[in-house]
Amino acid sequence: MLVIYGERTGRMQTAEQDEHWMREALSLAALGAAVGEVPVGAIVVCDGQIVGRGYNSPIGRTDPCAHAEILALREAARTLDNYRLVDCDLYVTLEPCPMCAGALVHSRIRKLIFGAAEPKAGAIISRDCFLGRDNLNHQVEMVSGILADECSTMLSAFFRRRRERKKVERKARLQPLVVESPQ
Repeated sequence: MLVIYGERTGRMQTAEQDEHWMREALSLAALGAAVGEVPVGAIVVCDGQIVGRGYNSPIGRTDPCAHAEILALREAARTLDNYRLVDCDLYVTLEPCPMCAGALVHSRIRKLIFGAAEPKAGAIISRDCFLGRDNLNHQVEMVSGILADECSTMLSAFFRRRRERKKVERKARLQPLVVESPQ
C-alpha cells in the first residue's frame, strides 16, 4: 500500500528516485543484519546527495537510541553543520518508532519515505499517526510503501533465521551429555 501525505515541496519526487534511495537504505539494512542487528537502514538525502547514513546498531553500540534513523540524522547534521535538516528527506526501510518520529520533527526533516509498515510499534501509520498531530511545530511530509515487499522480506528472513538459530541452541542445551564410562 502506498500512502502519501503532503505535497508542499513544490517539486515532484518520482517513484524511481524513491526506489533508488530506498535501495541505498536496504543496503545499509543488510550491513546491520550481517552483524546481528535488526536489519533497518536509513539515509538522509539533501539536494540529490546522501548526507547521512545509518543502520540499527543498539546492540553493537550498547545504545538503546542507536536506531538507523537517529544515526542517519546525526551524521547528516554533522555533514551539514546544522541540527536543522530543512530541505532534507529521510529514507528508512521500516516505519519509524515514536522516538524516531519525534527526532524527525525536531530535526525539521522535510519528508519521510519508508518501506515496510511496523504493526507492533510503528508511530506513523500503524499504531499512531504521530506526524499528523496538529500540536507539532513542524509538519513532515510522508510517503510509505516504497519497496515495501523487499523491506519486509529482509526483516522476515532475519527473524526467521534468528528463531531457527535459537531453536537449535535451545535443543543443544537440553540434549543430555553422554559420557562413556571406562570399562
